[in-house]
Amino acid sequence: MNLTDQVMATKEGFVDFIKNYPADTPVVMLNILKFKAKSGNGDETGKQSYNAYGAAVDPLLKKVGGRVIWAGKVNKTVIGDYTDEPHRILVVEYPSKQAFIDMSTSEEYAKISHLRELALEYGGLIATETIGFG
Repeated sequence: MNLTDQVMATKEGFVDFIKNYPADTPVVMLNILKFKAKSGNGDETGKQSYNAYGAAVDPLLKKVGGRVIWAGKVNKTVIGDYTDEPHRILVVEYPSKQAFIDMSTSEEYAKISHLRELALEYGGLIATETIGFG
């Protein structure tokens, strides 16, 4: 998987998610995040800008019934591309595909989405469905 320069969903990727992810199934979004050394406005680090984005998106997430399940700092990649490893992994659960769509297409989100773009060198987003181990 090559995430270079990918921060926001393409129209095609978003439409594919809308059409093909099961409608009444919770969605767990795996975020793979690499911060810019300096944010797009140059006033702060990418990490600081992303933290501002997180604080701004949290009420919107709660409004649609979503929640952060887990967040972690990447210390070392053991298997994979360790030369361009991400800085943070974030796991966010939404009660349904529609909840994610509602949040990410809201006017409130449109006002803060630029913070994500300012902060990230890349930001992979993988929609997953919880299953058993077997």
